[in-house]
Amino acid sequence: MKNIPESAAKRQKVIPPAVRHVLRKLTAAGYEAWCVGGCVRDTLLGRVPEDWDVTTNATPEQVAEVFPRRTIPTGIRHGTLTVRSGSGGVEVTTYRVDGVYEDHRRPSSVSFTGSLEEDLKRRDFTVNAIAMGLDGELRDPCHGQRDLRAGVLRCIGAPDERFGEDALRLMRGLRFSASLGFRLTPGVAESIRRNRELLSEIAPERIQMELCKLFRARYATDVLRQYPDVIGVFWPEILPMIGFDQRNPHHCYDVWEHTLHAMDGVPFDDLTLRLTMFLHDIGKPQKFCTDEYGIGHFPGHQALSRDMAAEMLKRMRFPRVLRERVALLIELHDRPLLPTEKAVRRALRQLGEETFRQLLAVKRADNLAQSGMDTRRLQTVLEVETILRTLIEKQACFSLRQLAVNGDDLLALGLSGKRIGRTLDDLLNRVIEGELPNDREALLQTVRQRPGQNRTPTHTRANKLSP
Repeated sequence: MKNIPESAAKRQKVIPPAVRHVLRKLTAAGYEAWCVGGCVRDTLLGRVPEDWDVTTNATPEQVAEVFPRRTIPTGIRHGTLTVRSGSGGVEVTTYRVDGVYEDHRRPSSVSFTGSLEEDLKRRDFTVNAIAMGLDGELRDPCHGQRDLRAGVLRCIGAPDERFGEDALRLMRGLRFSASLGFRLTPGVAESIRRNRELLSEIAPERIQMELCKLFRARYATDVLRQYPDVIGVFWPEILPMIGFDQRNPHHCYDVWEHTLHAMDGVPFDDLTLRLTMFLHDIGKPQKFCTDEYGIGHFPGHQALSRDMAAEMLKRMRFPRVLRERVALLIELHDRPLLPTEKAVRRALRQLGEETFRQLLAVKRADNLAQSGMDTRRLQTVLEVETILRTLIEKQACFSLRQLAVNGDDLLALGLSGKRIGRTLDDLLNRVIEGELPNDREALLQTVRQRPGQNRTPTHTRANKLSP
C-alpha cells in the first residue's frame, strides 16, 4: 500500500466534517457508529473517497430520533437513512444480515443485528469490509488490510456463493480490479468466468452503471484484455474481434488488440471517447475481405460499426445524447481530414468545437494503435490540431453565435420568417469560405445589396445599432 495513513490520528483527520458530526452524535447517544466500505478502503490507499457511508447498531427509528427532522428514508427497507447536512447528506445503515438471495440480485429479506462483524462479513470483497471509527480505529475481521497490502481482490467466503447472491458483483470485481489496479485471486477469477452467465439475469441499467465506472478506470484495458468472455455475455458482438487477423500491413494487432490499444490512446476518464474507441471497429469482422494480393480490407465497416454501437449502447440503457455522440464519432473516425484552414472551419461549422476536438482525439488514438508504417494520417491530425488552435486563438467565426450579425439585424432590414435563417446560414457559409469578412457592416451591406431587398427598417432597436 502507498501513502497510507498508518496512525489512527492521521486517519481520523481525513473524515469529512459532516460525517464526523454523524459519528459523534450517534456515539454520544450511546450507539456504535463506523465509516465503512469504499471510503475506508480508499482512505487506506491514500485516495480521496467519493462517498462516505456510516454503519451503526442503532435502528432506523433510533437514528431518526438522534437526528430529528433531518433524515430521509432513502433505503428504509434495507435499514438505510440519509442524514441531511449542509454539504448534502450522509447515508447511515443499521448493521444487518442478508436473507436468502432468490434472484441473483437482492436479498429477499434483511434482519438487523447488533454485531459489526456480522455486518462486515456479508459484504463482497475483503477490501470493502473494513470499518473505521471516529478516532481512526480500524475493525478488520476479514483481513482486508492484508489484501490491500498485497494488491489483491478476494471474496469474503466462497466466491461462487458471493456471486450467486448478487451477480452484479461479477462486474464489481472487474471494476475494482480496473480502478485499483489489483489482481483477482485465482479462485475469484475462475469463479467470475464460471458464473458469468448470471449477468444475463441482471437489469441492463445496473450493468451499465458498472460499465461506466469500469471504462473510466485507469486499468480498464488490462481487465478487458483478460475477461472479454464476461463482457461478451451482454455484448456478444465483441467476441469475433478477439484474435481476428486484419491481414493488413497498416495493422500490427488483431482487431481486439487494436481496439484496446486505441482505448489507451484517449483519456481514461472520458467516457465518450473510451466507448468510441472500444466500439469503433466492432463491425470489422463482418466486413472483412481480401484483395488479389491477400491484403485485408473492411469496406463499409464505419457505418456498420456505427449502427452496431448505437444498438449495443441502447441495449444497455446508455443516455441518448451519449449514444448519438459515440455513433457520430465512429461514423467519422476514418473519414479523411484536410489540413487547411477552410476545411477546419467547415468541420467546426458542421460539428462544433467540442465534437471536432473529440474526433481529432479519436483519429490520433486510432492511428497510434496501428503499425506506424504510414505516419501521414497522424501527421495530418497534428497539422489540423495546429490550425484549430490558431483559429480558436484568432476567435475565428464558425458558428451563428459568432457571426457579427443576428436575426434582429436582418429583421431591421426588412427580412422576416424563414428568410432570416436562410440568410444567416448563407452569410456564415460565405464567412467560413473566406468570401466575406466577419464584419457587421460588411455583412449588412451584403444583405442590403441583394436584389429585391426591402431596405425599410422595421426594428427600432436594430435601427439604433445600424450606422
